Amino acid sequence: PSRLGGPWLLGLLARLLLWGSPGAWASYLRRSSSCMPIPHRMALCYDIGYSEMRIPNLLEHETMTEVIQQSSSWLPLLARECHPDARIFLCSLFAPICLDRLIYPCRSLCEAVKRSCAPVMACYGYPWPEILNCNKFPEDHELCIAAVSMDENSSSRRIPRASCKDCELEEASTAREILESLCANDFAVKIRILRKNTTTTISDFDLDPSKVEVLKHGPLLRTEIPARLQQWLDIDATCAHNIMRGTHAGIFVVSGEVQSDKVVVNKAYAWQKRNRNLHQAVRRWKHHRCPEQAG
Repeated sequence: PSRLGGPWLLGLLARLLLWGSPGAWASYLRRSSSCMPIPHRMALCYDIGYSEMRIPNLLEHETMTEVIQQSSSWLPLLARECHPDARIFLCSLFAPICLDRLIYPCRSLCEAVKRSCAPVMACYGYPWPEILNCNKFPEDHELCIAAVSMDENSSSRRIPRASCKDCELEEASTAREILESLCANDFAVKIRILRKNTTTTISDFDLDPSKVEVLKHGPLLRTEIPARLQQWLDIDATCAHNIMRGTHAGIFVVSGEVQSDKVVVNKAYAWQKRNRNLHQAVRRWKHHRCPEQAG
């Protein structure tokens, strides 16, 4: 996982210094728990920006073995990139920073992460757990860990909504199979995608409007396709991330369906010289008649 320490941790320490000395409750917590190094095996929180955590933690896990086991179950959710602050939120609970008092995540941080991540969990049949009930956490005016993502580009920063669909780059099989796939989808477009950044937790992607070739527009107007595909790149972080595979720019043939106010990409092929079947399919598409058209 990428390092998320630095400014947010310094801000927290500054607030602690201004807060004053810990009271009796904090002293009790300090005596009843111990500080331990965050182990390499705890992939969720290792290299989060601080090196020691308290045991028991805020989720009442009493051994490091239990912490590692329980925290690892959240790694797939982080891989879905459902919210840029998800890791900070979870680690504030699984691996609370070792200070004079236990610092909980702010309620607003919990609610922001829940808003983006709970729908993704629901896709796989997992409800938002009661142990993470946001009402348990302090309001923002109290001492707590607040959201970090808003500090990056102020309120203009988009929070991508992760997709429930596992969108992967397809292998260009036979030209016939590709043509059948294009026929089965509402739209098909050849586009160029650019990665806007590489430093934040979630990558932002841009559509190059000068490199949009509409093969099939279906129920969409040709003129609205670039904007609809940019919307797809904005909200479907998982799909775009999987298609790009770590590259900074690429040309792709994508096809999908129109669902009320958004488009969903079902198939994506990389436009590369070695993908001869894809090149052949696109050349043939102009004169191809889909089965429903043949009659």
